[in-house]
Amino acid sequence: MILSTINQGLLWAILGLGVYLTFRVLNFPDMTTEGSFPLGGAVAVTLITHGFSPILATIAAFGAGCLAGLVTGLLYTKGKIPTLLAGILVMTSCNSIMLMIMGRANMGLLNNKRLQDYFSFLPSDIAPIALGVLAVSIVIAAMMYFLNTNLGQAFVATGDNDDMARSFGINTDNMELLGLVISNGIIGLAGGLISQSDGYADVNKGVGVIVIGLASIIIGEVFFANVTFLERLIAIVIGSIFYQGLIMLIIRLGFNTNYLKLFSAIILAICLMIPTLKEKFFKGVKLNASNR
Repeated sequence: MILSTINQGLLWAILGLGVYLTFRVLNFPDMTTEGSFPLGGAVAVTLITHGFSPILATIAAFGAGCLAGLVTGLLYTKGKIPTLLAGILVMTSCNSIMLMIMGRANMGLLNNKRLQDYFSFLPSDIAPIALGVLAVSIVIAAMMYFLNTNLGQAFVATGDNDDMARSFGINTDNMELLGLVISNGIIGLAGGLISQSDGYADVNKGVGVIVIGLASIIIGEVFFANVTFLERLIAIVIGSIFYQGLIMLIIRLGFNTNYLKLFSAIILAICLMIPTLKEKFFKGVKLNASNR
């Protein structure tokens, strides 16, 4: 159970990292997530079942997410459609696109090689974790590299204060467009990896995933405040593992799995309320090691 929780937490952490770019860095409430995530899975699974390499299929999942983010960005920056509505439009259209790609509502990977099979030289329960660690490390390293470039700093400045960013000559529309492309690319990558781990893709797999991504972020922020940017990204990974552990615990306690989305929303709501509850009832209590 523990190894399975860690494996799931690592893969879902990639979703959290993608959501972090829009919701926290860019301050953009992007609903495209619930379309780009299953789209990445649909693309990866379809390509693998048609004989393509799992590596190529995973890269294609990232590209599919990028395209979804690009459309949302163009609708918002060029079409002047409100942020939430632009994301909802793309999210809705992704459902039909996935049906076109797969030809049906779901598709399995039975007897097809998956990305974790490249780690078959490791014990069967360790191989998925090795893939998760590698994938998370690559995503975090790429995010750190990007955000430390001049372009990345302009992106951060746009999220901090777009009026000030424009006064420095930064094209904020382009920065928002770039952020949506990168964010949804990472989310599509997460969809491709998780669909391979689960062994199937489904058009309904994106329902509620934004809650999972936000839960990883919020849990990490609650328990690891006042940290560096790299530590914040690692905190998201830890938050994702902790969240998956809570879900596993709920399942082990015998609760109906049909209500997992409800439990996810409750966990997220509780995490969001913790700072307020701490301020109101537990003044002076330290919740994280950085404040000791």
